[in-house]
Amino acid sequence: MKKIYGSAAEALDGLLFDGMFIAAGGFGLCGIPELLLQAIKDAGTKDLTFASNNAGVDDFGIGILLQSKQVKKMISSYVGENKEFMRQYLSGELELEFNPQGTLAERMRAGGAGIPGFYTKTGVGTQIAEGKEHKDFHGETYILETGMFADLSIVKAWKADETGNLVFRKAARNFNPPAATCGKVCVVEVEEIVPTGSLDPDHIHLPGVYVHRIIQGEHEKRIEQRTVRTREAAQ
Repeated sequence: MKKIYGSAAEALDGLLFDGMFIAAGGFGLCGIPELLLQAIKDAGTKDLTFASNNAGVDDFGIGILLQSKQVKKMISSYVGENKEFMRQYLSGELELEFNPQGTLAERMRAGGAGIPGFYTKTGVGTQIAEGKEHKDFHGETYILETGMFADLSIVKAWKADETGNLVFRKAARNFNPPAATCGKVCVVEVEEIVPTGSLDPDHIHLPGVYVHRIIQGEHEKRIEQRTVRTREAAQ
């Protein structure tokens, strides 16, 4: 089966539709599938629901889709650093479902493993627990969270071989592996594609069975908050 495509637009061809649910990797500005997000913006697909730790910033990551008002709902843990997100949410233009980071990661992982739901103590007694089933285990109260089953997963990796085995680099590993597993189709953008068999099996972070389409491209590596001292202060 062909997995390598020439561009983000080609890799997403036939997969996008209005109202779809997309799981996206990334944390802050690290490991964001920026080329695929730009291709979704260019395609004009709208009324999207995104599950992602955060929504990028105003001009990067999912933030570019917020600017074009293609996102209907965010399922996220952190929504700071994005003025347009705040504006749309406070004005009622954007739906928001808050998830603690561990819960969000586990919902993605559970979906990828075919697990429809799980119990967790995180969020008990808070707004997170409202409307969810409560159950006691060993004298402790837990809430039921559901596994996440997305129409599409978009993630970013460092390397892939031709069969889709992936290696993530350092902090870019973040939400990318669980996000990759929970979609019906997984599209990955990478910095380098290497021949099959050239990756050490012990160094593969995600097996190619989860990956359906791959693109290679140039990526911008931003720093979310860069704070430096003046030379005088550093002496």
